[in-house]
Amino acid sequence: MLILTRRTNLFILLMINLLGTIYGYYWYKDQLVATPFPYVLFVPDSPTASLFFCFVLGALILGRNWPLMEALAVTSLFKYGVWAVGMNIAAGLIGYPLQFGNYLLIFSHSCMAIEGLLFIPFYKIKPWHLVFASLVLIHNEIVDYVFHIMPWYPPLAPYEPYIGYITFWLSVLTIALVYVLCIRPKPLAYGK
Repeated sequence: MLILTRRTNLFILLMINLLGTIYGYYWYKDQLVATPFPYVLFVPDSPTASLFFCFVLGALILGRNWPLMEALAVTSLFKYGVWAVGMNIAAGLIGYPLQFGNYLLIFSHSCMAIEGLLFIPFYKIKPWHLVFASLVLIHNEIVDYVFHIMPWYPPLAPYEPYIGYITFWLSVLTIALVYVLCIRPKPLAYGK
């Protein structure tokens, strides 16, 4: 696990995530322009997740932790990584022809979900950090599926209510997973 925290590796990951973040915001450009101002922050889910992780990596490079950002990063990386993989696979299952870009999204978002979890041993997340990150996730569900700011994906637009329902439970799963891996007290070893 120490290979993850070598400065060179952290810097390479930071550059990869920074480039992915910039491209992600660019990918959302049309939806950002068309979205009413109060909701703009809630449109680019995946690039914002990787931006949070850039801050985490930057702190680790400096030999520090930023627990609130760690909670925001790990929850959003996992949730939106899994969500994007699921949406692309679902589009293929309903007959939408998947192209190279779809497979690239599946690969990159799988990596997002995994990288957030790989760094769990180094996080210093406390319960209130997870509560805050959970509120951000659930608030985003409301904006996406009550105010219809869900990322544009035309083949799946008719299924928005179902996607909203599944995404809510994906948020619950994400919060529970981060709680179990980062916060839940560890049982004492037998005999101690």
